[in-house]
Amino acid sequence: MIHTTNRIEIQACKYDDRVHRRWHAHLRAHDDALLILDAVFDEEVNHPLLGHIARGTLSTEYYWTNRWYNIFRFANPDGGLRNFYCNIATPARLENHTLRFIDLDIDVLVHPDLRYEVLDEDEFAAHIVHFGYTPDIIENARQAQAELIGMIQARSFPFIDTTL
Repeated sequence: MIHTTNRIEIQACKYDDRVHRRWHAHLRAHDDALLILDAVFDEEVNHPLLGHIARGTLSTEYYWTNRWYNIFRFANPDGGLRNFYCNIATPARLENHTLRFIDLDIDVLVHPDLRYEVLDEDEFAAHIVHFGYTPDIIENARQAQAELIGMIQARSFPFIDTTL
């Protein structure tokens, strides 16, 4: 259940700081650098990589203020795990009920059996040129990708129990 208290607007931005996507979620927990939010898809979505996402799909979202990625755990309306979707992104910033991050294009799609696919490498390469990503941004993105893959392979949080 999404409550109006602790309601957060999430803004996924491009490197030029324009908002690319926005949605609302409920802040479940905020512990040091980790924020956990809950959201529900209020409309059906046809995504080019994820296929049909039904209205009522649940999204548990993990953001860190000190890590260069965020992780979404998508559950079907009946609660069964659909998949994880991980964004390589700048650390999240939470200010005045708005959580912002810059999406750095590379994504990791994680199936319920924890097989994974790295997506959008071509978009990352194109945006290095288009937006002029700095060497520091490129290095942090690559380190984040390696860290995420290590977490998936080790079955560490939040990839611990895929049956919930």
